Amino acid sequence: MTSRLVVLRPEPGSSMTADRARKEGWATIVMPLFEVTPLDWDPPAPDAFDAVLMTSANSARFGGIGLARYHYLPLYAVGAQTADVARAFGFETIIAGSSGVTEMADRLRADGLRRIFHPAGEATRPFDETGLAVTRTPVYAATRIAPPDLADMVDSGDILLVHSPRAGRYLDELCAAQAVARGGLSLVAISEAALAAAGQGWRTAIAAERPTDDAMLAAASSLGGAGAIG
Repeated sequence: MTSRLVVLRPEPGSSMTADRARKEGWATIVMPLFEVTPLDWDPPAPDAFDAVLMTSANSARFGGIGLARYHYLPLYAVGAQTADVARAFGFETIIAGSSGVTEMADRLRADGLRRIFHPAGEATRPFDETGLAVTRTPVYAATRIAPPDLADMVDSGDILLVHSPRAGRYLDELCAAQAVARGGLSLVAISEAALAAAGQGWRTAIAAERPTDDAMLAAASSLGGAGAIG
């Protein structure tokens, strides 16, 4: 039986992941667990900062016109997708990393940059800010949508893609509340933290080597007996 991918991240990222997966031959369904919405925010003075740190493409997508004030600053982006979206929204000098926020914090320190503006989600995981003066401003929120009927929407043999620890926790709660048979489902998480948040009992559960869609799809392909169509 050929496995099917179930993409749980919010839109518009969910459809982007699904499109990439389909190009690789996967049968894919989109089932977002969260909805992302912009927040009202007051942009702090840009001359108070040496650089911008962006840990999610949603910061660029939903930050609004207030972010234009920081376009002249170097932007340190976690992930190629974040870098691409930030560039599309007007940032020019972009340093991108593929290993997560710890890598970018280390690069900021190594580059001698201390005063950091971090437009972020309302719920953002902390990181080691030693040596940095980080001003974190929520510019978007990701809120849970009404619980989908997992038992009706997923089939035995499916592979679920979990893009954040929050999604992992919500998925774990839904599976427990709906008595979903996890033993027939596999899971690929974007990080070890997301993997741990998704709970136990899956047929197979692994974390991608890097926090990217490409790495997640490679991990899905590596699952024994499962793979893309064709």
